[in-house]
Amino acid sequence: MRVARGQAEDGIVIGNTYDKYGTRNPIARRMVEGFESALSGLVAKVNPSTIHEVGCGEGYWVMSWLGQSIDARGTDFSTQVIGMAKENASGRGMDPGRFAVRSIYEVTPERDSADLIVCCEVMEHLEEPQKAFQALQRIVTSDLILSVPREPLWRVLNLARGKYISALGNTPGHLQHWSQRGIVSLASQFFDVAEILSPLPWTMLHCKSMKRG
Repeated sequence: MRVARGQAEDGIVIGNTYDKYGTRNPIARRMVEGFESALSGLVAKVNPSTIHEVGCGEGYWVMSWLGQSIDARGTDFSTQVIGMAKENASGRGMDPGRFAVRSIYEVTPERDSADLIVCCEVMEHLEEPQKAFQALQRIVTSDLILSVPREPLWRVLNLARGKYISALGNTPGHLQHWSQRGIVSLASQFFDVAEILSPLPWTMLHCKSMKRG
């Protein structure tokens, strides 16, 4: 599977900085397995017929859901990373048309709504996260799954493994740094937070469309 590995587009780091789903490092593998278990459990709980992953990167999860016979598709702002997603899908005999270039800020309900919206590892890269939440409000008709790195734990663990020392453990491209309380507080302005999970070292939220009287 092709991975961006820290490439940049228009000065913005795209995709995954390393192949976290293919890593053989036992500690990293265990953490990724925790993330996968949490996300898969929430998706199973929602039991959607359709999924739109906003910020799909190289397409790992969309292809996984397609393999489970879920009508899934993905978008990302990066032309390069969507090209990788299409290539990865074609290599597995899947429809590359499931992927499209689109910024989170550009999503529309007519084109982008689904039973479940997934937006994992996106918000920390954005200059305007509140604007992004407003965009997600437009397309979430029922359920949203969202995840961000849990700070400051994320940076502490990077430093512990000798990564990004000069940046004090900050992963390239991360502009926002949320504690669990911080991301829950922000998400609660736009959605009803139904469940909070803590797969080390992330915060993962299952949100519901806010009921309006």
